[in-house]
Amino acid sequence: MAKVQNIKFNGSLGSSLAAKLHLPDGPTRAYAIFAHCFTCTKDILAARKIADELSKRGIALLRFDFTGLGASAGDFEDTTFTSNIGDILSAADYLRQNYEAPSILIGHSLGGAATLAAANDVPEAKAIATIGAPADADHVIHNFSDHLDEIEVNGLAELKLAGRPFKIKREFVEDLRNQTIAERVSKMNKALMVLHAPNDATVGIENAAEIYTAAKHPKSFVSLDTADHLLSNPKDVAYTAEVIAAWASRYVDYDHVAAQGETVVGVNVTETKEGKFQNAIRVGHHSLIADEPESVGGHDTGPTPYDYLNIALGACTSMTIRMYADFKKIPLNRVSVNVTHDKVHAQDCEACELDDAASGKIDRFERAITLEGDFDEATREKMLKIADKCPVHKTLEANAAIVTKFAD
Repeated sequence: MAKVQNIKFNGSLGSSLAAKLHLPDGPTRAYAIFAHCFTCTKDILAARKIADELSKRGIALLRFDFTGLGASAGDFEDTTFTSNIGDILSAADYLRQNYEAPSILIGHSLGGAATLAAANDVPEAKAIATIGAPADADHVIHNFSDHLDEIEVNGLAELKLAGRPFKIKREFVEDLRNQTIAERVSKMNKALMVLHAPNDATVGIENAAEIYTAAKHPKSFVSLDTADHLLSNPKDVAYTAEVIAAWASRYVDYDHVAAQGETVVGVNVTETKEGKFQNAIRVGHHSLIADEPESVGGHDTGPTPYDYLNIALGACTSMTIRMYADFKKIPLNRVSVNVTHDKVHAQDCEACELDDAASGKIDRFERAITLEGDFDEATREKMLKIADKCPVHKTLEANAAIVTKFAD
């Protein structure tokens, strides 16, 4: 039985998105994302069943509500197909920053089209599965074709979809028409499985043929036989979930154990083989990514090594000030620390406290500290000085020893 966590993260439009993360009882081998159909939510039966089946195989799945739908914040009328793509990328970023980047992406109907469009922007994703997905995003327009004139003239129309009221803006329609899904599929270079029912009355089977034809190998097509578009029959859902889970397992490294549920002594950094510089970082039960900017050949999927050094100094500074304020009962509401790093010539660093022998270029870290609260200037200055007591600060200023050896 999977462990289900309720989580939230910010979507592409800045709204808080509601999500559920299904984690296997045993070791987590990989992470996946499920993108739901147009006007649906993360809680549709297909999403829940697929999550359960994947968890049995050691694959964690994140299912979330797009902006303005389900339990997510934001207004649906402000969304577009492009914002849906952005929400998927935000979900991938959340996993990347808090657990591990997704290696499997699954999308249903319009969520499938958005998944295909987002796939190349998730470099860690190895396998993509679609269920009843349209080959062109503008296929969804037929759901409100009777209101197109009103949308064009007024810029907005309120209508009922799936028995619920929705507002559709002109921008939403125009964005759908500007998408080229098949072209993106042709450049995907990832394993693809297309699942589609021959008698799907909402998205015709010809869409599956177009997607499959545009894709490069490895690619697979699975007929869902008599299933309807929403997989309303539990037997069809069970079959779809089992097929996707078995197929996705082919693209999971079973020798790899993701950070969730595992404890690492110290910090483990290992190449992901996704791009030139990307590394997976495991710290205790946490998982992070390190990378380099695209300008130097990286994928820019995570902070650089020096970014992490800045993070260490900034976080330690904030924590040190917080401990002091709490101990002295200072009404400090919030601490914010901005850290920058550069290489400068020693003689040019007037604010640096250096030995007389210091010469050449040195590392210069600059902290800009913001303290929010009701206290006087003397107290504020004292807390600024306390920042220098931060242990990471002391480590960076001291002479540290680094011992290197082979792991075996």
